[in-house]
Amino acid sequence: MTLLWIAFALLLLPALWLLVAPLRRARALHDAQRDYEASDRTAEQNVAIFQRRLSSLEAALERGDIDQARYEEDRLELERSLLEDTESLERRPLRASASGRLVVPVVMVLVVAASVLWYQREGAEGDLALLAVQEEVQNHPEGSLAMMVERLEEQAARQPGNPNVWASLFPLYRDMGQGPQAINALERLIEIEGRHPSLLGNLAQIEFFVADRQLTSRVQALVDETLALDSSQPTVLGVLGIESFDRGNYEAAIDYWRRAIAGMTDPGSGEALREGIRIAQERLGVTPDAEPVMGEAQGAGIHVRVRLDDALQGRLGDEATVFVVARDLEGELPPLAVAQFRAEELPVEVVLDERNAMSPQASLAQVREARLMVRVSASGDATPQAGDLFGDLEGVPVGATDGDPVEVVVDRVFE
Repeated sequence: MTLLWIAFALLLLPALWLLVAPLRRARALHDAQRDYEASDRTAEQNVAIFQRRLSSLEAALERGDIDQARYEEDRLELERSLLEDTESLERRPLRASASGRLVVPVVMVLVVAASVLWYQREGAEGDLALLAVQEEVQNHPEGSLAMMVERLEEQAARQPGNPNVWASLFPLYRDMGQGPQAINALERLIEIEGRHPSLLGNLAQIEFFVADRQLTSRVQALVDETLALDSSQPTVLGVLGIESFDRGNYEAAIDYWRRAIAGMTDPGSGEALREGIRIAQERLGVTPDAEPVMGEAQGAGIHVRVRLDDALQGRLGDEATVFVVARDLEGELPPLAVAQFRAEELPVEVVLDERNAMSPQASLAQVREARLMVRVSASGDATPQAGDLFGDLEGVPVGATDGDPVEVVVDRVFE
């Protein structure tokens, strides 16, 4: 933090210099203006011109070129013109060059104070403090999860309105088995950030496990609220799958987990749910699903081969997430099928069918042709972001999957 404030001070120096610089030239400017006004002969020239014109007017009257009325009218106009020219030349007395010097230090203090107050209100001082805490614990010889929680709790007391404090605390509480504390941290985060589906899903999950894997009225209310906001929220679908599995409703568990996998951005969590699906299928006495590569399709599907264009090789790391999405050509339905895997698996072949559907209301069985869209995301976020790689293919027939795959090349960068 000390280095940050030093940097701010260095940035403020040019601004303060701009305030002080005019004072260095004030004396020279004052003397130059005084000399200019002293040597200015404009008023004298205007009077001389007036006198010449007046003499010409009097001569014209004596010759009889104009009558007395015309003479009086023209003379009045000359006098009015002289008066106007003289008034415009009147100058206020010059102030001393040192006049107003006291305002400059006052403005300098105000600039510094306003900058500090603005940063404290809009800046990221609190987040920098969090980063310092994390680095301190990581570099400490006896650094531990408990120490991290203790330091973050101190920050929570200092900056209770910072959402990043609670976002850092609740997963630590959860991993340490401190359910009530995790719930409290999540509720504080929701108060600050709003009732977003992802936050509500995490709250429902923690309360579900605190309630010994029971769908209490509180958990059910959170589940309903989350699904009303996002019907494909993976955390809540995973919870519903666990609850169905515990009740022995393996078919429902498989359905919930498949839908959850389609919306997940964490490959590790997806693998855990795939293992749960395999166990549920074994208990149902059916052959477990194969990996999402060459295989038998469930209903009509699309056999796809995805590869990365040579020009984009190395653009994103091997841990980047690849999303393969099938949509209807009109774009009126939700995604018909979604699959995901890691970029290190490219090139890869995948069979999209009803097993990859995100909801019963939208599947490949509803269309004859689909549009395939492939996106490679470094962040693993399901929402497209600048820097993601993508490719697509229009008008892909939906049907048998035992022939040659259609190929989608990831060859563009999302701006």
